[in-house]
Amino acid sequence: MSDVFDLGSEHEQVVFANDPATGLRAIIAIHSTALGPALGGTRFHPYASTADAVRDVLNLSRGMSYKAALAGLDLGGGKAVIIGDPASLKSEPLLRAYGRHVQSLGGRYYTACDVGTFSADMDDIARECSFVTGRTVAHGGAGDSSVLTAYGVFQGMRAAASVAWGSTSLEGRTVGVAGVGKVGAHLVRHLVADGASVVVTDVYEPAVARVLDAHPGVRVVASEAELVASPLDVYAPCALGGALTDEVVEVLSARIVCGAANNQLAHPGIEKVLEERGILYAPDYCVNAGGLIQVADELEGFSFERAQQRASGIFDTTLRVLELAASDGVPPAIAADRLAERRMREVGRLRGVWLPQG
Repeated sequence: MSDVFDLGSEHEQVVFANDPATGLRAIIAIHSTALGPALGGTRFHPYASTADAVRDVLNLSRGMSYKAALAGLDLGGGKAVIIGDPASLKSEPLLRAYGRHVQSLGGRYYTACDVGTFSADMDDIARECSFVTGRTVAHGGAGDSSVLTAYGVFQGMRAAASVAWGSTSLEGRTVGVAGVGKVGAHLVRHLVADGASVVVTDVYEPAVARVLDAHPGVRVVASEAELVASPLDVYAPCALGGALTDEVVEVLSARIVCGAANNQLAHPGIEKVLEERGILYAPDYCVNAGGLIQVADELEGFSFERAQQRASGIFDTTLRVLELAASDGVPPAIAADRLAERRMREVGRLRGVWLPQG
């Protein structure tokens, strides 16, 4: 593995957590606490190697700093990964052991749900730890954060539509949604209600069946490759990262790309190719911040109405990003980074590294 200090050269702290008795092997990465304590989910995944897990947690935690900054939250960026197959390794003792490691950071990192972890898992972690969000409704939490994630993506899509076509409505537009799990399914609901023509694909057949049950007018295609080659007005990647490859961008007919997946750009430079092809990209961490806004609201005592109101602001944030991109003559991904970095720099200058209160 490369030197961890080289890989995480921007990061404040990387913690390796180990508990052989429960099989816990976790990595917690705190990218920045310039704006406040770091908040980000815990991903439970069977990584092929520790090096893969380190790379993933460093990338994801950096993304959370930018997401929180751009969303206007007083939070920094962090993320954690637990290495292993959650289907066989996840247990109450393991989650509680993990909770004790998070607790040892004294509030510099707050955890939440991510791939492979759920609100009920957060309740187990919280039995040993005070710094947990994304808990079940029964325990005063926000529950399923996919609701506001999808709502925020829809607001971002409306903002992009206003720039591309002069109208925030998606009525009559063809939107292709790749991945109709929790977030994608909620997004389809918003699109259908707005009068869009929706085409979906997902490798998991039961997810497609659920969407068809709820919205019989939705069209299904067999694969993501078939979806991106279809005539689309909007392409919404809502599955795993790296969806926007050279091959995809080359065949994409959509005027707008706006989806919920993290880290959609497969490599640096692809944002320029999108721009050259006349495709308007609504940056992923700008539009998918609704889930973060939802779990962050728990820190004040959760109110869905207040969180939804804040998530509505993703419309204005997306417009600001697209306007800055046009005025600075840069792709929207660069403009989003500039806005996030400006806030981290200007507010972070007042604060420095966040320390536990007490």
